[in-house]
Amino acid sequence: MPDRPRLVVVNTTPIIALCLIDQFDLLQKLYDRVMIPSAVQAEVSAGGIAGVGVRELREASWVDVVSLQDPSRAELITDLERGEAEVIALTQEHNADLVVIDERLARRHARRLGMRLTGTLGVLLRAKQAGMIDAVKPLIDQLRAGGIRLGDDVVAEALRLAGEL
Repeated sequence: MPDRPRLVVVNTTPIIALCLIDQFDLLQKLYDRVMIPSAVQAEVSAGGIAGVGVRELREASWVDVVSLQDPSRAELITDLERGEAEVIALTQEHNADLVVIDERLARRHARRLGMRLTGTLGVLLRAKQAGMIDAVKPLIDQLRAGGIRLGDDVVAEALRLAGEL
């Protein structure tokens, strides 16, 4: 697979979303090193959507939970939740190749800072391109049925890119 990101930092929503559709291991298969900040671990461990992701994250020895070297870096991003702010700060501290984040405002911050980013649907598209999954649409349907909010325009673009429209 060309241009394989080596180090990725992942936010809470993509972890929960991928666990919801039993595809969490795609992160391990697609990327060399998966890192999350402590705040993301705490958010997932709090059990959000019926505890989805709690067990999977606890058992994922391939996910590195890393504390920020400079916590004040995350505190400077006052308009994001703590997990999102730590994801962006950790991406900067470790010069990560990619940030996996779904929330619109956090994505805007990441873009403004020049970070390469993707989201849950981007992970699914990459997995389809790599032959790890057969289709994206059934997984999107499962995400929506499980309570993950995805805009119609975002879904349409993902399905177009997947060749499933």
